[in-house]
Amino acid sequence: MRRAAGIIRRWLGREEASSLAEFAVSLPLLVVLVVGIFDFGGAFNQKQELNNAVREGARFGAAQPTNDLCPPAGTTSCNAPPSVDAIRVLVDSYLTAAQLNDCGLSTLTPPSGTDPVWTYAASGNGCPGQLTLTIIRGYSPTTSQSCNLQTNTTPVVNIPCTQVTISYPYAWHFNSVIQLIAPGSSFALSTITTSATAVNMD
Repeated sequence: MRRAAGIIRRWLGREEASSLAEFAVSLPLLVVLVVGIFDFGGAFNQKQELNNAVREGARFGAAQPTNDLCPPAGTTSCNAPPSVDAIRVLVDSYLTAAQLNDCGLSTLTPPSGTDPVWTYAASGNGCPGQLTLTIIRGYSPTTSQSCNLQTNTTPVVNIPCTQVTISYPYAWHFNSVIQLIAPGSSFALSTITTSATAVNMD
C-alpha cells in the first residue's frame, strides 16, 4: 500500500500530471465558451434571415392593392384578404429557402383578426415554441392600430404602410452546458423578434 502511495505521489509530481490537472480544470470553461460562440452565432444568423424575410414580405405587401381589405366602416373583424395571405406565403417561402423551421406556417388558413391587423400563430413541425407572424396593412390613417409613418409637417400627414413582424422561437443549446460552471442555472427558451415597414404604393 505504501509503495502504491509513493508511486502515485511521484506521478502527481511530474509535469505531465500537472498539465492534465490544468486541462481538467479548464475544460468546462472551454466547452462553455465554444458552445456559447456557436449558439450566439447561430442566433445572429437566424436574426439576419428573419430580417430578410420580413423585409421582403413588407416590400411585397406594400406593392399590393388595398381594394381587397375589409371596409373600415363598422368592421371589427374579417378574414384575411388575399393580399395579406400572400404576404404569409412569401414569408414562409423565405423561411423554407433559408432552411429554417416554419413551424407549420405554410399550412395555416387565413385568420380572423381586428382590421387592419392579422396574426398567424404556428407551433407545429417540431417547433420549440410558437412562431407569430403579424401583418398590418394600415389602409386607414385614422385607425389607432394602423401602421402609419408620420412626417414633421404641419398638419401631420399620415401615410398608410405595410408592416410585417415575426416572433420566432429560438432554443438555446447553451443551457445544457452552462451548468458545468454554474450548477442550477438555466438559459430559457426565448424568441427572436424583428419587423419591417414599407410605404403602400397605392
